[in-house]
Amino acid sequence: MIIMAVGDLVWDVLVKPDGLLLPGGDTTGSIKLAPGGSAANVAAWIARCGAYAGFIGAVGADVFGDLIVADLRQEGVETHIVRLRHSETGVVLALIDRAGQRSMVTNRGADHQLMPDMLPEAALRACRHLHVTGWSLFSDPPRAAALYAAQIASASGATISFDPASYQIIREIGRDQFDQITADLPVDMLFPNRDEGQALTGERDPQAIAAALRERFPGALAALKLDRDGCVIMTQTLAMHIPGQAIDAPIDTTGAGDAFNGAFLARYLATGDALAAARFANRIGAWVAQRTGARPPIDDELQRILQEPGSQQ
Repeated sequence: MIIMAVGDLVWDVLVKPDGLLLPGGDTTGSIKLAPGGSAANVAAWIARCGAYAGFIGAVGADVFGDLIVADLRQEGVETHIVRLRHSETGVVLALIDRAGQRSMVTNRGADHQLMPDMLPEAALRACRHLHVTGWSLFSDPPRAAALYAAQIASASGATISFDPASYQIIREIGRDQFDQITADLPVDMLFPNRDEGQALTGERDPQAIAAALRERFPGALAALKLDRDGCVIMTQTLAMHIPGQAIDAPIDTTGAGDAFNGAFLARYLATGDALAAARFANRIGAWVAQRTGARPPIDDELQRILQEPGSQQ
């Protein structure tokens, strides 16, 4: 059965300056246009990891929408996409520093205009799992659509995963407000990174963060992403740190967390083995961080990872 993601499908403008950006100054650097969107990235990586993936979202009725929808379909993702004439396809500016860390500026394009009556309800009732990101909840629209999609899928027996998406926005709106927003979101799996976990719980130790998150989302599997330090997996019967993949300095961390999510979902929903899924997801996330963009072209190294026993189900 299909694993769906609902949310954003946008273009990433990736900017990596050669020097410091000074007010009123100029510098050279690398600028690339790449397909992105947190939810779409997850769907693409679910497909790359051998599972049947689907995506629900909105883009503009423009040439950029044509190109990005075609790109997602080439990834093998089943698309349920609304084309909006009154909105442009979304764009995200990602500024990448010398350590590979990215800071992002997101415009409110067509992806922020998804409404409940635009949802493919039959597809949601038929899916096995639905992934939701915080980008779909920070404003309304598309909040009502994302929550309604989760309720439809959950009522039909699907499990739900959630990535909080942005520690900065969580801090800006406040933990209490964020808790109110997510109160009606059924969550079976949770995929925050360390900063988001700290913003949501006030804790700093990874084990304490994961435990506090499971109190907030009772019964959920918590996969706390720790960048090069791997992840912490916590369930009702398991609490373990899974070390990360040893790599040199990352080139670009854009989309590495999304890749982790997609890889984890593809493996875990096929096998039920959270530890194997976490190890696999760590490797996929590390591979992305050593390249530019959220969905770098598949190379021989990735092919080897995907073809290892258990990677394709």
